[in-house]
Amino acid sequence: MGKFLRLAVLLLVASCGGGNYSAPRNLDDACAITRERPQYLRAMQRAERRWGVPVHVQMATIHQESKFIGNARTPFRFALGVIPMGRQSSAYGYSQAIDNTWDEYRQETRRRGAKRDDINDATDFMGWYMNGSTERLGISKQDARNQYLAYHEGRTGFVNGSYNAKGWLLDVSNRVGARSELYRQQLATCRR
Repeated sequence: MGKFLRLAVLLLVASCGGGNYSAPRNLDDACAITRERPQYLRAMQRAERRWGVPVHVQMATIHQESKFIGNARTPFRFALGVIPMGRQSSAYGYSQAIDNTWDEYRQETRRRGAKRDDINDATDFMGWYMNGSTERLGISKQDARNQYLAYHEGRTGFVNGSYNAKGWLLDVSNRVGARSELYRQQLATCRR
């Protein structure tokens, strides 16, 4: 009985472990990502059906925000180079949604139990946010570059053009746009 009890406890503890938050092996190949993590593709397809944001735009944004790491967080800030002062922001999860925007999403969509480290919830959030950017700002859902700028800066920041003073962010948004197009081309071949 002691051996059985130890095995049962071991299995119970192992089953309580967190999810697989590691990144897929080949982030440069959309087909490889969807083969390795088919649940990612299913989640993004659901978000595309609900919100109209293409899978490749979601994928490029998730790649930039978290590299597909489910429990990604922003780095710590340090005073005098050694004293931890907390994280750079409250951004967390696949979508790197910040607390206030995540709470707004959960309230507006009535998804109170949604979690940022769940790919289904993260992609639904992303679709919701980008759909809102289309409705309020007129940004095409196919336009990964400008959707990303509105996503990163917030809609008010986008309208005010705050990104224009951030050359690094313009470079990042151009890379998101290019990756979205790469993923679009790849997905067109691997879906057959």
